[in-house]
Amino acid sequence: MSDENTVSVTEEASEENTEGCDSGDPEMQQEAGGESEKQQLPANFYYKYEELHSKPSITPESEIPEHLLHLSHSFGYDSSRRSNLKLLDDRTLMFVAGNLLVLLDVFTEEQKYLRSFSGGGIGCIGVHPSRKYFVVAEKGNQPNIIVYEYPSLRPYRILRGGTELEYSFVDFNHDGSLLASVGGSPDYMLTLWEWKQEEVMLSCKAVSQDVYRVGFSSYNPGLLTSSGSAHIKFWKITTTFTGLKLQGVMGHFGKTVATDIEGFMELPDGKVVSGTDWGNLLLWDGNTIKVEICCKDGRSCHTGSVQPFALEDGQLMTFGSDGVIRGWDFEEINSADSNSVSSRMEVEPTNEMVVGHNVCLSSMIRSSTTDSFVWFAQDSSGAIWKLDLSFTNTSPDPECLFSFHSGSIQGLDVSKKSHLMATTTLDRSVRVFDFVSKREVTSSRFNQGGTALRWAPPLVNQTGGLLAAGFEDGVVRLLELCAAQRLHISDRNPEGDSKLRLKQAFKPHNAPVTAIAYERNGEILATGSSDSTVFFFTVGITYNPIGFIHVPGPVQAMEWSPHSHSENRLLVLCQSGHVVEVHSPDPDAQKPTKTFQLVDLPRRSFRFKSIKSRIKRDEEIARRQAVKKKQREERLEESKQQEAEQEEEEEEEEEELPPIYIPDPPSPLYCGFYSQPGQFWLSMGGYDSGYLYHCKFSENQDEDPNQQQDEPFDFLSVHNADDDPIHCVTFSSNRQLLLCGMHSGSIRVYPLQPGDLSLSSMDACWALNIHDNHYGHLRHLRCSHDDLFVLTAGDDGNIFSFSLLPPEELQRNLQRKTAKVPSPRVGVENETLAPDIEDPAAYSIETVKQKLENDRLRREAELKVAEKQRKFAELQKKFVQVVEDNQNLPEHVRLKPEELQLDQRFYEQAEKLKTQQVMEVRKQFSWEQERCSIALRKLQNWFRESLQVTVVAIQSDHRISTYRLPTFTKPLSHQSSSHRPHGDRDAAPQRRKSRAQSAKDGSRIEDQEVIRPPVAGTARMKLGDRQEERLRKAAEKAELARARIEKKKQEWDQIYAEKPDEDYEDPHDVQAIREAQENIGDVMVVKQPRINAMKKKEELVALDENIREKQLEMNRRIVALRDSKVLLVSRLEVQMQQLQKVQQHLKVHLHRPPPILPTLSPEETPEEKLQCSRAMLEKYRMLKEQRFESLKQEDQDGAVSLLEQLEKEMKEDEVEEKETEEEENMSLSASSETTEEEEAVNEDLSELEEDLQKEEEIRLLHKQNSLLEQMESSVCEFDSDLLLLRRQKQRLDCRLKLADLRLLTLFQEMMLLKQFDKRDGSLQEKLNGYMKEENSVTSKLQQCNKQLEEKKRDILKLQEREKSLTAAFQASLGENNKFEEFLTKVFKKKVKRVKKNEQTGSEEVEDSDEDSDEDDDWDDDYDSDTEEAALDDRVCPAGCEPELFENTLQLRERRLDVEELLVEEKKMAEALKREHDTLVKKEKSVKSSRTAVEDDLELINREKLQKMNELDVVVPLRLHQIEFVTKAWIPSDLSEALVLDKAELNRLQERIQELQADKIHQKDLYRQACQQQAKLIHDHKDMAAKIQVLEKQCNELMMTKFGKLVDLEALQMLSGNRRLEELKHEKLLKEAEYAKEIQQWDVKVEEARQNLMEVTRCNTEQLQRVTSLFEQKKELELKLNARQKKMGKQQFQNHKRHGDQEDIRRLQELVKTQSQQAQALRREISLLSCKGGHVLPPDQTRLPPLAPLPTPMSSIHTGKQGAHRRLKAQHSASRQGAN
Repeated sequence: MSDENTVSVTEEASEENTEGCDSGDPEMQQEAGGESEKQQLPANFYYKYEELHSKPSITPESEIPEHLLHLSHSFGYDSSRRSNLKLLDDRTLMFVAGNLLVLLDVFTEEQKYLRSFSGGGIGCIGVHPSRKYFVVAEKGNQPNIIVYEYPSLRPYRILRGGTELEYSFVDFNHDGSLLASVGGSPDYMLTLWEWKQEEVMLSCKAVSQDVYRVGFSSYNPGLLTSSGSAHIKFWKITTTFTGLKLQGVMGHFGKTVATDIEGFMELPDGKVVSGTDWGNLLLWDGNTIKVEICCKDGRSCHTGSVQPFALEDGQLMTFGSDGVIRGWDFEEINSADSNSVSSRMEVEPTNEMVVGHNVCLSSMIRSSTTDSFVWFAQDSSGAIWKLDLSFTNTSPDPECLFSFHSGSIQGLDVSKKSHLMATTTLDRSVRVFDFVSKREVTSSRFNQGGTALRWAPPLVNQTGGLLAAGFEDGVVRLLELCAAQRLHISDRNPEGDSKLRLKQAFKPHNAPVTAIAYERNGEILATGSSDSTVFFFTVGITYNPIGFIHVPGPVQAMEWSPHSHSENRLLVLCQSGHVVEVHSPDPDAQKPTKTFQLVDLPRRSFRFKSIKSRIKRDEEIARRQAVKKKQREERLEESKQQEAEQEEEEEEEEEELPPIYIPDPPSPLYCGFYSQPGQFWLSMGGYDSGYLYHCKFSENQDEDPNQQQDEPFDFLSVHNADDDPIHCVTFSSNRQLLLCGMHSGSIRVYPLQPGDLSLSSMDACWALNIHDNHYGHLRHLRCSHDDLFVLTAGDDGNIFSFSLLPPEELQRNLQRKTAKVPSPRVGVENETLAPDIEDPAAYSIETVKQKLENDRLRREAELKVAEKQRKFAELQKKFVQVVEDNQNLPEHVRLKPEELQLDQRFYEQAEKLKTQQVMEVRKQFSWEQERCSIALRKLQNWFRESLQVTVVAIQSDHRISTYRLPTFTKPLSHQSSSHRPHGDRDAAPQRRKSRAQSAKDGSRIEDQEVIRPPVAGTARMKLGDRQEERLRKAAEKAELARARIEKKKQEWDQIYAEKPDEDYEDPHDVQAIREAQENIGDVMVVKQPRINAMKKKEELVALDENIREKQLEMNRRIVALRDSKVLLVSRLEVQMQQLQKVQQHLKVHLHRPPPILPTLSPEETPEEKLQCSRAMLEKYRMLKEQRFESLKQEDQDGAVSLLEQLEKEMKEDEVEEKETEEEENMSLSASSETTEEEEAVNEDLSELEEDLQKEEEIRLLHKQNSLLEQMESSVCEFDSDLLLLRRQKQRLDCRLKLADLRLLTLFQEMMLLKQFDKRDGSLQEKLNGYMKEENSVTSKLQQCNKQLEEKKRDILKLQEREKSLTAAFQASLGENNKFEEFLTKVFKKKVKRVKKNEQTGSEEVEDSDEDSDEDDDWDDDYDSDTEEAALDDRVCPAGCEPELFENTLQLRERRLDVEELLVEEKKMAEALKREHDTLVKKEKSVKSSRTAVEDDLELINREKLQKMNELDVVVPLRLHQIEFVTKAWIPSDLSEALVLDKAELNRLQERIQELQADKIHQKDLYRQACQQQAKLIHDHKDMAAKIQVLEKQCNELMMTKFGKLVDLEALQMLSGNRRLEELKHEKLLKEAEYAKEIQQWDVKVEEARQNLMEVTRCNTEQLQRVTSLFEQKKELELKLNARQKKMGKQQFQNHKRHGDQEDIRRLQELVKTQSQQAQALRREISLLSCKGGHVLPPDQTRLPPLAPLPTPMSSIHTGKQGAHRRLKAQHSASRQGAN
């Protein structure tokens, strides 16, 4: 890649580089790119930029030129990158753009570019304090730091090895002598460089988190500070006896929330001020926060993050993400200190500047001019600002120098008629650029961010000024680009001459618009969205909707079929891997009225199914077949063994292949394009990247698209794309260039053959890294309408333009072509501006359609409802009239209300609906109601328990009150740990485990008896079918036999495990004996249970809970009695009303006086104070409002008086209500009396009426008497219940007093026991430890005994096996065998075998001596045997049967195995004996220690009991309980009396009789046990004799059948010899591996041969150059001599003489330089000749004429090759010198 600016820079750099190198040491040129040397680098040494910067990668042996694309301009700015703005001088800004470093002229806006050296991107940049150098720290594998000289832009130094993958920040110290760099993930390495010598001074890992910034102290050169993700660290360079060290201390946030620190500023006294995420400043003193600085009233210093950046004129300057710059008083901040209440300090800023709206400042750099107040600011919103921070009245306003896009580029397209480009991003802007004149034409901002953009084709808009842009709220806007008049963009017109005018806005989607596509004829516009819909519009003056379709996933891209296809169809690519092809909708078809959805639109779908794993599998099969074919050909040349070949083929075919893998979830789809009708290419991401898949739609389209699975029918591999998928694809206009945008930000260009739709010519590739390799995914790629330019846009916010022609030729071609902005349409000035959709929540087209339809249906429904209501009102009016007419009729004719009801079900339905609605409302408020009720219940329960209820009798003064109980809090339950360890419970499982382990060890020895060859512990190999089948059948047969034998062994193991020991004792008997031994003897010395303070506290708590339960039970009964009184009072009131009604009809003299009604006093219902009615609440609210109005303030006293006033008024209201009720009763009785008197006076009754009246009077008198009796009986019954409960409460009071005394005693005992807790606890811990240790030792001892017994049995078994082997050998020899002596020697020969070291640790040390002794004995025996006769057991002697010889060797191996096992078992037995003795000694010592601790505990327990017995205990006794009398008198001194429970005394007397009966029973059991023991001994002897007889019979049968004693189980479990099969298979694999390795070495040899030829060719070229230089030198000398002679003749021409002298001096310098070059070339020739090259002497070749001066490009090329060769020569020379 090259361009105008870059070429000029590189030419200048190369020339200066040549001068700098020539002026220095010649040998330094060879060391330019080599390894760093210890010697000092000269100050005038420079690298060559052209040799080091990254270049395009081109497919070898392709004809693609290196400079295929030439960088034209960069239109973007990565504003989100940290510290991506630096100032080199007053007019040059520097920032990073992808893989480029851009140098921007502030005044002319010209750009210069420097490419990264690694091609992996640029991490960060920095500038030297003198501004003579700047630093570029790169990304990639082992990236470098390049120091450039400014303004020459020559690479001055290269720092290597500072980090692994990327640098995140670099900074120089104050004088510029040191450079600090910090790396990113994964090493986060902080490195200090002596950069001028390219040496690392110090290095250390900073932290394990992202580091944003590192900086030197401006006041102390030995201090550094680094900050980043949730940390800040303070570093110090210290001097130690080993040298300089870098020590870091992490800052502690303390009580402050940890925050990311983007920036910091060091103060002169060593303190550090840093920013925070929430906008406040932190003042660090040491590594702790001294104070947090905020504004007044706790406001933050900035909104969002804040960074301090300067300290000048007594002000600390800070900027924030809110776009504000503030100055703070330095002295106030430096002396800040937190108060005792809060760690914050409030400070107000002294100066403030608001840069702008929607500005987010991220870095600041100061102007290079001395004492200047001008600063340049980086705005994360995509701008660069120029600010004057003098804070004076004459300071200019902030100036926005440059404005760019911020964030990833979401849409890019180019005009089809001019060199114009349009872009949009989520920063809500749409910009138009002229990429010929390299400037922005116009821009426009909207309310939402842009997500897609398409330039309308000329068929739609002939002027080429129409754009369709999609936004994240689903809106599509049609924008017209127009100018006030037809203007040439290259004339640098003001930006205001062109603008984007809104033509139409519509909202087809409810989610971001992701794709826009015009139909090939320009009649239809299709828009796709992430809401999985595609909308179609007719194209015209106004875009009208046609309809939409649903697709299976979010739309990724869309493409209309080209003109070469017969049908017009749209290809929709979904992110989920679905592809949908739909026919073009008919705009003239009848539009649906209810919805825009096109249900009947024909479509085909395709769902991608991964085939990458199958491709890999096929490649592996092909590779194996090729290898196998080559091996077969080689073997056929060597031998003709066909069978072996067939076996190898079968075995190799069975090797495991890579598995078939289908990713879940499916891989995302990135891009695609049509190839032929119905066929298309797809590029996938994720697992399926690395290929282009050729797909077509299947014929079966009836399946569900989500369940459909379609595979590509062809694929094309993309080189180095497994982790770098293709994101976008575009073609040149003639489709001869395929351009691909990659995930890594690089661009690839593939030349294609004309008409190559299958991409078969996609072989050669040109690739270049452009955008950021980590996050700059290249998503947009376009070619200009004339194919002269290529435009790229990535997620890093950068936009680059490239030209396909060199800059000079491009300028000639574009002299007559200029980019034009279309003129506005005629009459556009008179048109009103199209309405825009600004509300993000606005309805989409389909939603509006649905809403209109719903509104229409709702209006129709409302009309129907209104009509129904009108009819219902008329019917209701008629019904009311009918009811009135019915009421006017006579009663006998009048209809009843039930008869007027038309149907009862109407009312039932209405009630049902009402009930349902009520239930719904209750359900909605149920949670809130339950919460409030629970809260109220808790409060009521809390206060209700503390209330005291007093119940008063009615006819007496007796009363009873509840207990006043405080709120009870349940104590924490402390689970006291048992002092007795669980050793007894753990002993049995351990014994069972030891038995199982012993049985397992025994089975190991028995398993080794099986006759089969030892199997190596290697992993099994895959064999052929036939071998596997044979082994499988043999294994199945052996497995069945092994299963039967294993089952029998398990049964025997279980039986042996359940067999009791010889000294086994019944645990129940042991426990009984132990208890008897402990309790035997005097009653007074019986061991008392051990008690402690915890147990006593549990007793105290239990007694307290019991007392409380009793009190609660009594309280419940009293409250129940109170409730019964409440019911009684209400019942008496009802009876009193009935009595009054009766007395109203009686004469006054017959009235009996009514009883006085009982009332409830306030002390009987104290909970009523806790209840409040709505009236009370309203009253309280009114009183509170009155109090507020009167006092205007409220305090606690006011609140109490308010409650008292409320209670007082409520009492007054109650009194008034009672008075009114009494007055009503009095008036009622008075009225009744007057009515009776009037009736008696006025009415004259007949006899019948008098009789009836008397009868009624008698009945009323009876009722009156019965009511009075009921009232009196109820009152008496209540009083009797109260008296009974009162007596019970008195008895309970007595019991509670006794319980209180018991509580007091328990408390005294608990306090006494607490004094012993410390001693008791320490002894108890010791006891638990000793008991645990004792149980462990006992279990180990039992296990050791079991193992020892097992080892003894194993040794016996091995000895028996050894005897059986000898017997089998003797039986195999037979009688009169002439080779008996030889075979016996072979059988008994001792062969030294490699022993397996299975013992570890101390056992190895202990057994090493024994092993060495045994080896010495074995060596002695072996030497003695060898002295007798030399025995060759490798060859079977002549005449001996080979089978017999092999059997003898096999039996010898088995004998040796048995002997080894026998030695091993004996060693293990000895070790177990030693362990047993050790454990016995340990058990004795532990038992003695445990006994001593138990005795100490018993003494302490007795002391505790003695102290407790000394406590005074109150025991109330009645007189009949005292039997301690003397002479029928109770003595006055009862100190010698004994208080004893009578039931306990009776129990002891009964216990004596029980023990006597138990003694007789135990004697009977002992006699029965003796008899059973004798019977078992007799049965054991009989069974042993029977076993011996059966063993004898078995041995006889084996000798009869086999002729020797064999192991039947081993015979049954014999299986196939898999090891042999595996060894055969392994041999074949090794042969294939070695053949492959030989092939690789052949390739390496061929490469070395080629390298040798290349070196020889280079050597020849160098010799030719030497001879040429010699000839030039001779010619120059001749010319010089001739000119000197001529100068002697022309001495009179003084002016010419001076010129000749200058020429002579110049030629002399040239000869000197050429002599130095010749000397250097001679050294290179000598070095190359050492490698074997043949060099001709210089005098045998003819010197060619002097070559002309090279062009810049050729000099660069040749210089690069020469440097490369010199580097190789230097490297080889250094290696030879090292050798």
